[in-house]
Amino acid sequence: MKKIKYVFYFAALLVSYVSCSSDDPAADPELEVVKTEFAFGEEASKQPLTIQTNVDWNLSSSASWCTLSKTSGKAGTVQVEISVTANTALFKRTGTITVRTASHTETIAINQAGLTHAIAANNAGMSSNAITLAKKIHLGWNLGNTLEAMSKVNGVYVGSETVWGNAKATEAFIKAVKAAGFNAIRIPCAWDVYVEDRNTYKIKDSWMTRVKEVVNYCVNNDMYAILNVHWDGGWLENNPTYAKQTVVNQEQEALWKQIAVAFRDYDEHLLFAGTNEVHVDYNTPSKENIAVQWSFNQTFVDAVRATGGRNAYRNLVVQTYNTNIALGVSDMKIPTDPATNRLMVEVHYYDPYDFVLNDEKENPGTGKYFWGEPYKSYGIDNWGQEDYMKQQLANVKKAFVDKGYPVILGEFGAIRRLSLTGNILQKHLESRAYYAKTLVATAKQNGLLPFYWDPGYTGDLSSGIFNRTTGEAVDKLVLDALVTAAAENNYPF
Repeated sequence: MKKIKYVFYFAALLVSYVSCSSDDPAADPELEVVKTEFAFGEEASKQPLTIQTNVDWNLSSSASWCTLSKTSGKAGTVQVEISVTANTALFKRTGTITVRTASHTETIAINQAGLTHAIAANNAGMSSNAITLAKKIHLGWNLGNTLEAMSKVNGVYVGSETVWGNAKATEAFIKAVKAAGFNAIRIPCAWDVYVEDRNTYKIKDSWMTRVKEVVNYCVNNDMYAILNVHWDGGWLENNPTYAKQTVVNQEQEALWKQIAVAFRDYDEHLLFAGTNEVHVDYNTPSKENIAVQWSFNQTFVDAVRATGGRNAYRNLVVQTYNTNIALGVSDMKIPTDPATNRLMVEVHYYDPYDFVLNDEKENPGTGKYFWGEPYKSYGIDNWGQEDYMKQQLANVKKAFVDKGYPVILGEFGAIRRLSLTGNILQKHLESRAYYAKTLVATAKQNGLLPFYWDPGYTGDLSSGIFNRTTGEAVDKLVLDALVTAAAENNYPF
């Protein structure tokens, strides 16, 4: 009897527990959201959200374009309809829905794709993959300090093609560049300073028309053109950080979708390059900086490919961190690309600094006026000479070219020091030409496509080759060196 008595006692306790649990929902409040992330296409649409709870609840949306069929309810299982309006912007938008009870909160992520303007893929005039196209680019030149030129007015950057002292580009001038021996032009370009709507990042039609004119000067004369997003006030270039990643990628996507749509009908003579020299500073970048810079490249590729047409096959150029060779070899992550064999990598070469760029304004006497073994007796830097150059570019070949990615050597050059006189000046100028010839030869032998940096100015402490008004070749020594080296050397593919 004693044993049976205890069984009834515990049974009574169990009944009492169950009774309390079922009669008092607040004793053990619960909230379950079946799905915590929703993705919508660009069109207006709806999706169901299921909520399970045993207490009262309420809902709120952070975005005006995302509305809810119910915003509160009682205990139980309920479906709420999430509705989004059509996204007419070129970039994706994000929001959150928050579900609350007296003691619980759940956050639901809402993502909606931007307007793609996608059309069916079209490979007409796009037969060359990256390697095939690379073979067609013999020698490139930069239209520097022109379409990327800008100045600050009342603290705000304002674009102007001539504000940095160069004449507006003309077709006659581009023809002169071609006649001098170049068959490709890299076009550094600003876009952010020509945005007329900060909510959608809409680029001014007048600026898009002008950029098209310059691109046409090239492709209509059977030259290849690389169009990029250059420094552009630094909105992208100076911000590879987690704090800026989302907003920068939003603008990167919006700008490149517009650019890609505007130039979608151009054939393979036009290439796009996603960024330029992305960096926080010139110190060793953190893993964060590297990862965010990768994301800028991926956003660029995704944005262009999403527009379809010939852009589904267009050859695209992605950059190493700060276009640095060593960082590219050690850390470069190639973006995922739905197109096959249509990517190139870009690096720049400005070594050794004291010879190629040091204008001595901050530290007089620190510059080096000569480069290379033939000029050793005149005083050259103790690093960055021929062996270093050959090793650096061989590293690029191994890391990228041998894996099927041709490399754009997007910028290189060395400043002229016209304050020198007599024989020293002559030897300095010859040394610059020797540097240019050696670099172009070594680049081509290792699968790098050389694009000389020409800022336009042809005076002291500059590297300009041409008079931008007349098209005359002012620096014939360097010009002859570039053209000769390009003609005498071949790519390894």
